[in-house]
Amino acid sequence: QVQLVESGGGLVQTGGSLRLSCAASGSISNAAGMTWYRQAPGKEREFVASIFLNGHINYWDFVKGRFTISRNNAANTIYLQMDSLKPEDTAIYYCTYWGPGYTYWGQGTQVTVSS
Repeated sequence: QVQLVESGGGLVQTGGSLRLSCAASGSISNAAGMTWYRQAPGKEREFVASIFLNGHINYWDFVKGRFTISRNNAANTIYLQMDSLKPEDTAIYYCTYWGPGYTYWGQGTQVTVSS
């Protein structure tokens, strides 16, 4: 089992910044990657960004240029630096730790962007 704990969410004004963290613990192995998703009220879950074991990174077009995913391998932690935040970014942000045949989810952290 792998436990994921997200932190760093909060309330911020339009144009502001937040940095989310996701710390993994437990049966850590060389996962294929870790991913940030988000879900706004009444909407489906959306992919935000992924970072793969080999360092490759993918972003959803809507966040490109505003969000940056990074990782600290020694701390088994990934980060999501979110800049130029918009009200549309308001959602619960979840991280996942995944590999062949498994995906673990964190409990999520709320991000609210006021207009």
